[in-house]
Amino acid sequence: MVRALSKPTQPTPSVLADLRRRYHEALQTVVWGWDKGEASNADKPSKLSGRIAREMLAGAREPTNNPVRNQTAGKVFTEETKRFVEQAFNLLGHMRPGNWRYSTAQGLSGITIFDQYQHLATIKRLLDEHRDDKGFRAAFAVDYLVLPDIVIGREPLQDEEINRNQHFLDKGEDIARGTPLRAGNDGSAIMLHASISCKWTIRSDRAQNTRTEALNLIRNRKGNSPHIVAVTAEPLPTRLASLALGAGDLDCVYHMALYELGDALNRVADESQLDMFDTLVQGRRLRDISDLPLDLSI
Repeated sequence: MVRALSKPTQPTPSVLADLRRRYHEALQTVVWGWDKGEASNADKPSKLSGRIAREMLAGAREPTNNPVRNQTAGKVFTEETKRFVEQAFNLLGHMRPGNWRYSTAQGLSGITIFDQYQHLATIKRLLDEHRDDKGFRAAFAVDYLVLPDIVIGREPLQDEEINRNQHFLDKGEDIARGTPLRAGNDGSAIMLHASISCKWTIRSDRAQNTRTEALNLIRNRKGNSPHIVAVTAEPLPTRLASLALGAGDLDCVYHMALYELGDALNRVADESQLDMFDTLVQGRRLRDISDLPLDLSI
């Protein structure tokens, strides 16, 4: 008797893989879909952008027709990206413990709630009081502080939490009075852990805005620099390069579907785009969205 061969057991998807799949499905329900026969993340005047974006979307599960557009698309992309990052990063508490807060659409008044940027509130107040003094205003560079799409903040710790495993410090001692991590210190406030810029697609002006945002966060801080990253769905590697190439401003650029983009580029077989894609990935300037929660744990 011939014994039937059993099918190999399929591995159970990891939690991270499942979160990534649900992230894509949420986008495919609202924003990532077919718009008059074209993929919604394509730049329609560009035939190459359209080809690559179509290949990316072709394997998607039931993408929507007539997805939301323009500013609404960016808002949905930001909200779904925040949801993915929050769900994934919260599962890594054993690697990066802390009390974390997640927000979107922070303004200048919002950024000043964070420890590293509290002083900007005073500067802004002085600028408002001296609106007609051009020389005074020219001395400060906070007028153009681009607003982060997503921010992650860490709450300072009470002494009881710091002393959980041992009597590390005491309220009666005159030590460790400057660190913002200790909730009882003067001026202690929530610390900005990460700033995430979300760009559904990339145009030259958007790339410049994102870089300006990053540089302002670096230059205007007092204390540690937060993680400063960008997330995008842009299909053209040459446009991704306008944001990802170089160093000193953004930590890294993350693509919402890097592996799907790589497969699409192989099918389209445009050598210049493939070469740029390899340069960005191998040069560690472009990563998949699934890398972001782990990178935030560093």
